[in-house]
Amino acid sequence: MAGTSNNMAALHDSFKKFAIHGDTASTGNEMNGKNWSKLCKDCKVIDGKTVTSTDVDILFSKVKSKSARVITFEEFKMALAELAPKRFKGKSQEEALASIYALIAGKDPTNAGVTVAYKGGGVDRLTDTSKYTGTHKERFDESGKGKGLSGRADLAENTGYVANYKGAGTYDEKVQK
Repeated sequence: MAGTSNNMAALHDSFKKFAIHGDTASTGNEMNGKNWSKLCKDCKVIDGKTVTSTDVDILFSKVKSKSARVITFEEFKMALAELAPKRFKGKSQEEALASIYALIAGKDPTNAGVTVAYKGGGVDRLTDTSKYTGTHKERFDESGKGKGLSGRADLAENTGYVANYKGAGTYDEKVQK
């Protein structure tokens, strides 16, 4: 019987992980319908033949209390007990239940279809500051770190002379003669 209590702990752990998934406010004690469907898909309870996503959604509505939008761990076990014989035809209720618990126990929610940042040759070439030319080259130092405002803006020297004037700073010498 120790194997079943250990299995039940792993099942409860998976229930909590799926209950929290995608919901920062969740405590992990109750699971919403979306996460129930995700659990059934990720753990291969939905096989597309004997158990479909529609069956899973209908069963969720059946086991939850009337006004609730979530199920508890006890309701979760009731739902699995109803789903087990349908998923594992030809097995006894106990064998089917053990098989469905084995599918779920210890599983984590997967992040299928999550976009991964691509860093290929084109991106490397475009972000290599050593290959920059013209005004873009002036915005970065040798190490490739940006210079900030000094690399972007022409800082005005408030000397009173026009920019690029060759004789800047010579006025006082001419006046004194």
